[in-house]
Amino acid sequence: MNARIEDYALIGDEQTAALVGKDGSIDWLCLPRFDSGACFARLLGDEDHGHWRIAPEGADVCARRAYRPDTLVLDTEWETADGAVRVTDLMPQRERAPDVVRIVEGLSGRVTVRSTLRLRFDYGSIMPWVRRSDGHRVAVAGPDSAWLRAEPAVRTWGEEYGTHSEFTVTAGERVAFVLTWHPSHEKRPPLIDPYEALETSVADWRCWAGRCRYDGPYRDAVVRSLITLKALTYAPTGGIVAAATTSLPEKPGGVRNWDYRYCWLRDSTLTLGALLAAGYQEEAEAWRDWLLRAVAGNPADLQIMYGVAGERRLRETELPWLPGFAGSAPVRVGNGAVDQLQLDVYGEVMDSLSLARASGLPTKPHMWAMQRSLMGFLESAWRRPDEGLWEVRGGRRQFVHSKVMVWVAADRAVKTLERHHELSGDLARWRRLRDEVHREVCEKGYDKERNTFTQYYGSRELDASLLLIPRVGFLPPDDPRVVGTVDAIRDDLGHGGFLRRYDTDDSVIDGLPGGEGAFLACSFWLADALHMTGRTRQARELFDRLVDLCNDVGLLAEEYDPLDGRQLGNFPQAFSHIGLVNTALTLFGEDGAG
Repeated sequence: MNARIEDYALIGDEQTAALVGKDGSIDWLCLPRFDSGACFARLLGDEDHGHWRIAPEGADVCARRAYRPDTLVLDTEWETADGAVRVTDLMPQRERAPDVVRIVEGLSGRVTVRSTLRLRFDYGSIMPWVRRSDGHRVAVAGPDSAWLRAEPAVRTWGEEYGTHSEFTVTAGERVAFVLTWHPSHEKRPPLIDPYEALETSVADWRCWAGRCRYDGPYRDAVVRSLITLKALTYAPTGGIVAAATTSLPEKPGGVRNWDYRYCWLRDSTLTLGALLAAGYQEEAEAWRDWLLRAVAGNPADLQIMYGVAGERRLRETELPWLPGFAGSAPVRVGNGAVDQLQLDVYGEVMDSLSLARASGLPTKPHMWAMQRSLMGFLESAWRRPDEGLWEVRGGRRQFVHSKVMVWVAADRAVKTLERHHELSGDLARWRRLRDEVHREVCEKGYDKERNTFTQYYGSRELDASLLLIPRVGFLPPDDPRVVGTVDAIRDDLGHGGFLRRYDTDDSVIDGLPGGEGAFLACSFWLADALHMTGRTRQARELFDRLVDLCNDVGLLAEEYDPLDGRQLGNFPQAFSHIGLVNTALTLFGEDGAG
């Protein structure tokens, strides 16, 4: 398979998502949740690991594709010597079971279309037993069952361990396929009308997109990013996964392949800010509530990530039967970083809850008690070394960003008490903690010789997370130390006009071989920092280049390789799209306020 990460588009039902390639093949789909086993895993292997392709007979990639404006409904078109055809892909919001709807429509001429479905449950490792029932194809293996039907019915047969259909369409003719999953021990769920599902999905998405308050430059990119963020939300709980995929490589052929189908606390403040600023208070409240449920318990047991329903056990394992995208192995499910200590997440949680309170979200009776408990733990634990924001696997250090976020936690606790006198807490003690952390970071985390903050105490290395120092209020943007840090990071971590997270050549810190591309969220942070330090023209130029990295349907992965001109890492990446939204609001907020 020679596909590139940016060749894919996303469809989903706010409980799981599928990736559709330019060749008309669904190569990734986990059912019934984002973090379930994949029934289509060609993305990380080959056709025998599961996929579903619908395309004109003998055709390669499509002529064009696009989402219907302000929706997650994808139209893919082919032009052949015999005529033109469109395939519309969507996953309707489910009532009971997940459905994938694929509607083939003739546009001109008379086109022969072929559908090839290979279901392989448990990440391509299990071939199901396929039989006929009531004119449908039914695939069953262990706990999984999937039904395939076509309306109107077309000739379907099995060969080469797959289910095949071949039919012709003329202008205006339509054939709809529906694939429905359900637990194999349950009865088949009610059938949906695919054409009604299409109309409803388009109307629902456009109604949702219409709530966006932003009406400034790059509005289409902002709305597409918000739709993507909504698509990565697990609707039953409000949790937002970092990406829809696992193990898409940060470097083709490398080992930096991680499972991102979970919810990270590090994203919480930036996510909440983007949703609130864009006008999505319900989604912001659902994310805040997920956060409160996930972190409930002993603050010493706070994790950096959780499952979509708040699950804590995310054990990392490898799937040796999958060769990986572009030969990038190992393929991993679960994420071992769940056991790391990252002190910055305490600051993220405190900052998020402070923002929620200040934005007028309804408070919860136990919220402040939980925040006090978190502060009690930080007071005794803040001096510990940790693995830091980037989850390095080379050992713990005194990371400067982690200490800055400890300061954020103390600062938000102090400001909450100063504004809400009805709440109880030791204001004087938290002020002392805030001042002590600030003093230590400025003494031990700052290189006077180079006028820059460093990655960790005593280091000469830099880290793009330090660009957040003015954003969180640790120092004002016009402080010479902030300006010096922004300039040093841009010079030292610049990569093809964008920005790396840190120097991956320092294997002692990183703990992994090989490098990675420019990190898109950090590049958006650089644009924010340039604007805050008075260089708005440069910030807007950088933002323009970043938006240009979106693929043909407006999606971004985690990273970008400016040398090979390709996207890298898991896809689509919530952190990248959150960065796009927040930077647009930062640069054009006054122009775009609705």
